[in-house]
Amino acid sequence: MNGTQERTEEQDLPYSVFAKACPSRGTLEHVTGRWGGLALGALHEGSLRFNELRRRVDGVSEKMLSQTLHALERDGLVHREAQPTNPPRVDYELTPLGREVAVRLLSLIHFVEGSMDDVLEARQEYDARQA
Repeated sequence: MNGTQERTEEQDLPYSVFAKACPSRGTLEHVTGRWGGLALGALHEGSLRFNELRRRVDGVSEKMLSQTLHALERDGLVHREAQPTNPPRVDYELTPLGREVAVRLLSLIHFVEGSMDDVLEARQEYDARQA
C-alpha cells in the first residue's frame, strides 16, 4: 500500500485520533497511558481481583488503578463483575474488544522489551553526547 492509499483510507474512517475533538483520542490515551496499558496486559492473562491486579501492576496506587479500570470499563475494554458476598468480591476481565486491544498492545510491549539493549545503548550514546 502506498502513502496515497493510506491517506485516502484514513480520510474514509469516521474517527481520527489526530483530530482534537475526536472521541477516539480519549480511548487511545486510556489504552496507551502508563497504567492502562499495564492493566490491559495483566488482564490478558485472565480474570483478576482488584488487589491481584494491583500486585501484578507493580507501583500503581489504589486510586490510579481504580480510575484506570473505570475508564477502561467505560470504553468497553474491561468488564467488572461484583459478587454479592461478604466481603464483596470484584473481578475484572477483558471484554472481547479489550482482548483484541491487549493482543496488539502486548505485541508492542514484547517488541520494546526485546529491544531494550538497543534502547539502553542509544541512551548511553545520547547522554555521552550531552555531557
